Amino acid sequence: MTESKIKPNDYPVTIFLNTIPDAQVRADCWTITQMMMEAAQALPLMWGTSIVGFGMYPGVNIDGKEEKWMQIGFSPRKRGIALYIMVNGLEHSTELLGQLGKYTHGKGCLYIKCLADINLPVLNELFHEAAAYKVKSNPFTTR
Repeated sequence: MTESKIKPNDYPVTIFLNTIPDAQVRADCWTITQMMMEAAQALPLMWGTSIVGFGMYPGVNIDGKEEKWMQIGFSPRKRGIALYIMVNGLEHSTELLGQLGKYTHGKGCLYIKCLADINLPVLNELFHEAAAYKVKSNPFTTR
């Protein structure tokens, strides 16, 4: 298998965030950055070319190789903002998601259009729970 292209790098997060074309998405991403920094107790790092990640933990991928992964992260996309949190593993996620507001989700991501549609205290609680879950569930397996 090929190695993941999504790795932490030294590209400045501030430059990445400041070049987001849509002003509202840019402002929302700055707010999410502050919330995730506090939840993960870590500074942001670029992962690949378009993901802002917080915290790191070691794990083993499906090839048996050790690699690090972010605790939580996000990425501005064309249709909204992808929030990389493992909702399926969160203890209270069903209850919290019911109070969150407008979103869609995949296995480990929440997708939101804008923070105005979201209950921020609930989102903050999800971020804290996701960051703690990733640390507790070490080691992990990537797909």
